[in-house]
Amino acid sequence: MVDTLGVAVVGFGWMGRVHTQAYARVLHHFPRLTLRPRLITVADEVPGRAEEAAERYGFESATRNWREIVADPRVRAVSITAPNYLHREIGLAMAEAGKHLWVEKPVGLTADDARAVAGAAAEAGVHGTVGFNYRNAPAVAAAREMVTAGEIGRVIHVRIRLFSDYAAHPEGALTWRYERERGGSGVLGDLASHGVDLARHLIGEIDSLAADTAVFVPERARPTGATSGHARATGGELGRVENDDYVNCLLRFASGARGVLEACRVSVGEQNNYGFEIHGTEGALFWDFRRMGELGVSRGTAYQDQPVSTVYVGPGHGEYEAFQPGAANAMGYDDLKVIEAHHFLRSIAENQPHGATLADAVAAAAALDAMTRSAEQRAWVSLA
Repeated sequence: MVDTLGVAVVGFGWMGRVHTQAYARVLHHFPRLTLRPRLITVADEVPGRAEEAAERYGFESATRNWREIVADPRVRAVSITAPNYLHREIGLAMAEAGKHLWVEKPVGLTADDARAVAGAAAEAGVHGTVGFNYRNAPAVAAAREMVTAGEIGRVIHVRIRLFSDYAAHPEGALTWRYERERGGSGVLGDLASHGVDLARHLIGEIDSLAADTAVFVPERARPTGATSGHARATGGELGRVENDDYVNCLLRFASGARGVLEACRVSVGEQNNYGFEIHGTEGALFWDFRRMGELGVSRGTAYQDQPVSTVYVGPGHGEYEAFQPGAANAMGYDDLKVIEAHHFLRSIAENQPHGATLADAVAAAAALDAMTRSAEQRAWVSLA
C-alpha cells in the first residue's frame, strides 16, 4: 500500500526545479516506495516565479511567503532550496513544525547553522536528507565498496577536485552568493562541501587539515533586478567580493591516509570538472563526473607498471538498475537527485536514515569552518 506524503518546495531556482522533478519521477524508478509525494505548495519571493512553477508542475498552491507553509497541515515534508543564508531559519521553523527536511548543502553558512538545524530535527523526531548528490553516482558507490573491501589495499592518499567556470566571467553579477553574510564561505560552501562529503564517504573521517584560499575576481557589478542562477550584470555599481573563489586543502585522515582537496569557481575552461583519484597500497581508483558511468580501476600484484582498466557501471552498482537495464547506458545529474529523493522518502517511510543526513552536513560544515580558520591562521587545524 502506498501512502501520500504532502511536500512543499521553498525556493524555485534551478535546484527547486530539480527537486520537484525528482519528486515527480521517484516512483517511476523506485516503485516499491511506500510513500507517494504530493506537490502541495511552492514558495519563492520573486514575483510570479512560484505561480509559474505551480502551473507548470502541478503544485496545488503557490506563495511568496514560505512561512505560510509552516502552519499548513497538508505539508509533511519540505525541500529547502532557497539561498544558503535562509537554510537555518527555514530549517528550524519547518523542523519545529514537525516537517521532514530535504535540504540543499551546505545547510546554512556555518557549522553552528548546520548543528542548529540538525538539533531541531532530532528534537522534533523528523528526518533530514542533505543534497550531497555526487555520492549517489553508481561509480562512486562501486568505488566505496572496493575501498571498503580492501580491493586496492590500504588507502594511502586521495586527490579530490571540483573546478568550474560558473563565476569566471568578470561581468558575473554580485549576487548573494558573493557576500559573506548571505553566501557564507563562497566556493567552500558551493563546491568544497561536496569534496569533503566525498572524502568522508570514501575514505573516512578527517583528523586535521591545512588550507589556503584566494579571491581572484575581487569586484563585481551589483544587479539592478531579480537574478537567477549565475546571471551577468554590466554598468551597475561595483561591489567587493567578500568570500573565496578558490581553496586548496591538505587533509589528514583518521586512518592515516593523506589527501588534497582543491576547488575553484573561476576556472576558465573547466565545466563541472569534478572527480577523485584514490591510491592504495595495491591499486587505484579514478572517477570523473563528466564521465559519470566510468570508473578507472587498477588492482593486482604488479605494483610497478600495473595497468588501469575502465569499468562501465551497470546493474549491481549503487542504484544504477533503477534507471538502466545494462552497463554503459548513461545516467545524468538529475538522476542523482532522484536517488536522493528516494533516500529521503525511504527514511521517512522506514523511520531510519538513508543517504546523506544532517549529521553529514554538520561534519562537512565543521571541515569548512576549519578550512577558513586554517587559511586565516596559516596553520594546521584539528577536527578531532
